[in-house]
Amino acid sequence: IILTAHGSIPDAVDATRRGVFTFLTKPFDSRDLLREIERALNLSADTAGQEDSDGDQDWRRELLTRSPLMEDLLAKAHLAAASGASVLLRGESGTGKELLARAIHRASNRRDKPFVAINCGAIPDSLLESELFGHAKGAFTGADRNHPGLFKSAEGGTLFLDEIGDMPSALQVKLLRVVQERQVRAVGASQTLPVDVRIISATHRHLEEEIEAGNFREDLYYRLNVVSLDLPTLAQRREDIPLLADHFLRQFSQQIGKKVSGFSPEAMETLVGASWPGNIRQLCNVVEQAVALSTTSVISADLVNHALRETPEEIPPFAEARRRFEQDYLVRLLKITNGNVAQAARLAKRNRTEFYKLLNRHHIAPALFK
Repeated sequence: IILTAHGSIPDAVDATRRGVFTFLTKPFDSRDLLREIERALNLSADTAGQEDSDGDQDWRRELLTRSPLMEDLLAKAHLAAASGASVLLRGESGTGKELLARAIHRASNRRDKPFVAINCGAIPDSLLESELFGHAKGAFTGADRNHPGLFKSAEGGTLFLDEIGDMPSALQVKLLRVVQERQVRAVGASQTLPVDVRIISATHRHLEEEIEAGNFREDLYYRLNVVSLDLPTLAQRREDIPLLADHFLRQFSQQIGKKVSGFSPEAMETLVGASWPGNIRQLCNVVEQAVALSTTSVISADLVNHALRETPEEIPPFAEARRRFEQDYLVRLLKITNGNVAQAARLAKRNRTEFYKLLNRHHIAPALFK
């Protein structure tokens, strides 16, 4: 743990590259220092324990991190893997939900069986049922042979249902039945077949709000959400940006066949300070573009800035855009009225009870604006 009176982003970047746990700038609260010491000791003990019990950390090899936030998450993921329970991964697009799902599979006793992934939002509703549950020959036009479906393809292993919040309501009912009964019936088949699959699902949506809106089944939610893991955004784990950027640089330099050795200090400072709405996926894209356009062995800040400008900002789904709008709108009302809920409700043309419900849903405390 480094304590300094002259902290800067380049210093922090260099420190994290050298394996420093965290970086505190003076003046600091002694309670913060004690908290970081405790976390470092706990992390050291956890890591030692895992190495003793597992022999290595191969299960998490794709998840590069020095972030205490991520280490806490991975410790929980390791426990969840051993339990065999259904896991729900929550996080913004580009945060690495599928990588974490694969890591959980590798850490489980199903590691030698298949890991099968499907994006529920990327397949037309008319085909999703057949993809998941299979179909019998002659079940519909074009079904000229039996198709086992992904549940049977993942037999004994793990089925990863990405973007579960986008699954149509009719299929949610069928999925619930499979989860409850551990039996699957292919489209057009008369018999059910037993299935032994561990389900890991993921979403960028707020499923509680989807349940309230009638878009997601509450009973299915509780079946899938036995263990819930929240992935941090890249902005919440900035200490990992140098580690990830260097990893992507080596990867793309090798792929493209260029001898690019690293980033200039100014380029790395730009990377660490960027907002990253697209998270790790956006960082990967920026580094790939910078490597592709580089003409020297060191990536300059100009190249990074150019790649950041060229990367399109991700458009959020409608539900997420609405949530952000509601939150911003409520905050603006409370700022204007200095935290007066009655006055804010009148301006919004809502009764106070309804307005309080909105504030609670978005975890906004009016007292903060008085």
